[in-house]
Amino acid sequence: MSEIGGELARVKGAFAQPTLTLLHQRQAPVVITIFRAAFGRNNRPIPTARLHTQVEEHLAEIRRTGEQDVPTGTGREICQRWMRGQWLVRSLDEGGNEVYVLTSHAQQALELVKNLARDRATLSEHRITTILGTVRRFNSEANPDRSARVTILNEEIARLQAERDRLVDGADLVGATEDYMLEGFTELLSLISALPSDFARVEERFATIRTEILAAFRAEDRPAGEVIDDYLARADALMTATHEGRAFEGAFALLRDDALVTQLREDLTALLEHPMSDRILSDAERAELHGTVRLVRDGLDRVLAQRSRVTATLKEYIVSHDAARDRELEQTLRQVESELMTWVATTGPRASHDVPLLPARVTVDHLRERFYDPADDVLPERIVTPDADDAPPVSLADLVAQGGPKLASLRERLDAALTSLDPAASLGALFDDFEPSLRRPVEIFGLLHLAADRGWRPDDTVEPYAAVRPDGSRRTFAVPRTPLPDPDLENA
Repeated sequence: MSEIGGELARVKGAFAQPTLTLLHQRQAPVVITIFRAAFGRNNRPIPTARLHTQVEEHLAEIRRTGEQDVPTGTGREICQRWMRGQWLVRSLDEGGNEVYVLTSHAQQALELVKNLARDRATLSEHRITTILGTVRRFNSEANPDRSARVTILNEEIARLQAERDRLVDGADLVGATEDYMLEGFTELLSLISALPSDFARVEERFATIRTEILAAFRAEDRPAGEVIDDYLARADALMTATHEGRAFEGAFALLRDDALVTQLREDLTALLEHPMSDRILSDAERAELHGTVRLVRDGLDRVLAQRSRVTATLKEYIVSHDAARDRELEQTLRQVESELMTWVATTGPRASHDVPLLPARVTVDHLRERFYDPADDVLPERIVTPDADDAPPVSLADLVAQGGPKLASLRERLDAALTSLDPAASLGALFDDFEPSLRRPVEIFGLLHLAADRGWRPDDTVEPYAAVRPDGSRRTFAVPRTPLPDPDLENA
């Protein structure tokens, strides 16, 4: 085959992948829109009946916008077509309920569309610097020449030392430009958006291995002991036998380091608090960066659950497999087939005979489960009524401290905060300014109750509430952040 012919074959193979078949169809914009609206960025599992209803509702709303080229059929039929296209997969969650999740092919298509929807990064100083730094770091870790590695490390140490000394001596702190920050955030969001499809690809690989193991067990073309030894060894080496498994093991080893995870969280927080981040990032992009650690942990949990399912399948099959019982079943089925052939030879082509699939069940009206126990008729001990004089004294202040929220005082503080010249930014900031008697944990519920009555809605972030109990002990609670409305906007 010529060079161009081989290239054509490789391109055709790429176009045959479910990712490109999804993007290449006429209804791709509608399908991608429904996937993004239903599953979100975390590919959360959706119960089958709920997704069927959501698909029908989304399609009805899309038709009202004037779009003509939309999928036809019920939500169930459309989801089944998407399963045949390898864009959806149906599985069981931890509770045994059927759920839909996006395959790695569908997530990769969503990632491509999302990247194309963003402002594309062009050639810039940031990109060239990133390439140079990556190549330099890669060479320092992979160069087989010991002296070359030492030279690279010495140069890096000298550069960092010179920069540190310059800053310690009070030199000007060179700030990043807005274009540099935009390039950095764009590349960071692109890397993070690829994580869900990467985790899904590893999860699907484990599901495939589980199917292969079960098929090999059922084939029984080798002695049972040999099959068990072979596949138990494969189960022990699942994470090192495939490219996906080795990649996941490397990521898992890094993320098990609490110091690295803490560093990642702190670096993301510092970037989000940068003065330019508000002008560059939208609310959705800020939420995406803020939830990076949770996204990674959820992906790890799903992959580990799939790996545990593979191990559980092996154990269950080995424990429950009975070769003698399987042979008896095979003999019984052969006898049934022989009798069936005899009956067909002595009857007409349209003859029928009712055969119950299962034997009739024995009907029992009531089966005694418990017998009489004389201990059940023993009277309980008499309740001794304590003397009222023996009760410890309780003051009114103690009762008030242990009671519910002081709604009247909280309402006055809210009204005063809204009319203040320097109002607090959120309920949490307002709560921190209260005196200790108004910072009990129960006052948090009172503030949230008053905020809900006024129609204030929390956002996607959380903020700390430093509460003080009546005994003087302190406890910090993480509560959804509720911003206070701007009084100038309300009066306008």
